[in-house]
Amino acid sequence: MTKTEKQKMLAGELYRPGSPELSADEKANKAWMANYNAVLDRPVAERLALLKAHFGAVGKDCVIRPPFFCDFGYNIRLGDNVFLNFNCVILDIVEVTIGDRTQIGPAVQIYAADHPRDAKTRAEGLEFGRPVRIGADVWIGGGAVIVPGVTIGDGAVIGAGSVVTRDVPAGAIVAGNPARVLKKTQPSS
Repeated sequence: MTKTEKQKMLAGELYRPGSPELSADEKANKAWMANYNAVLDRPVAERLALLKAHFGAVGKDCVIRPPFFCDFGYNIRLGDNVFLNFNCVILDIVEVTIGDRTQIGPAVQIYAADHPRDAKTRAEGLEFGRPVRIGADVWIGGGAVIVPGVTIGDGAVIGAGSVVTRDVPAGAIVAGNPARVLKKTQPSS
């Protein structure tokens, strides 16, 4: 049985993003983003209901301050009490998981979307994704970039403006471009 382009995308395999099914999903997501981002003073409960209707999973008391941008929404999974400040971007062609009580500063960019390293394959219009997993009690400073395939352990701190290109151990404090471990602490339980 041949997989659809969406099935390939969700499996993290090479896929063609312009397929009719994915184009329809992108169109629906654009309409959702326009609605979500339309009114900054919308009640928190109303925004939470919009998130729960669109995302893969949303825990209790999550807040995402608009404007917010994502590829599809259905690959985003939020734990309880997750907070994303203004102007965050999540490229969620595969799963992006954010654990309980994680706080994400303004203009943070989380990329699960990736591209082949080989120019010929890229020229064919193929893409793929690698999941991003962010643990519980993580703090990500404003303007940080998390690249595809990264896992950030519980209790870690990511300095503002950092570019996280590799996994971050639980309890670590990292900063820089590329982000490097500055200190390792014990994550609180």
